[in-house]
Amino acid sequence: MKTVREILQNKGYTIWSISPDATVYSALQLMAEKEIGAVLVMKDSELIGIMSERDYARKIVLQGKFSKDTIVQDIMSSKVIYVSPNLSTEECMALMINKRIRHLPVFEEHKLVGMISIGDVVKALIDEKEFMIDQLVHYIKGTPQVV
Repeated sequence: MKTVREILQNKGYTIWSISPDATVYSALQLMAEKEIGAVLVMKDSELIGIMSERDYARKIVLQGKFSKDTIVQDIMSSKVIYVSPNLSTEECMALMINKRIRHLPVFEEHKLVGMISIGDVVKALIDEKEFMIDQLVHYIKGTPQVV
């Protein structure tokens, strides 16, 4: 079973963040430029929230506000759920489904080390299943396999 650590080793440890005082428009520009669906909100080196496309849609668009006039702190989710690198992909998927979230910051020894998305978790789960299927096919056929 893959872990968060393995996902980060494949995807990288890059963390995209923005200040709570930045405009929502600036956060959206960063998210578009980096092709990400959420950005961590950091004050100095402390994680204080997360802003996602969902926050934007529900707290700006649907309320008739303007992204250039609103700061990130006004719409970010301040209750951030995070995981450790040792958590399995299946545990992450269960957590994301139960909490209805799509992004998980990763902390190791009280230090932010990365962030994973539901897409990262789904890809890891699919890779695991495909590997298992391939192994079973080789076993059933009795053919040698390359590991």
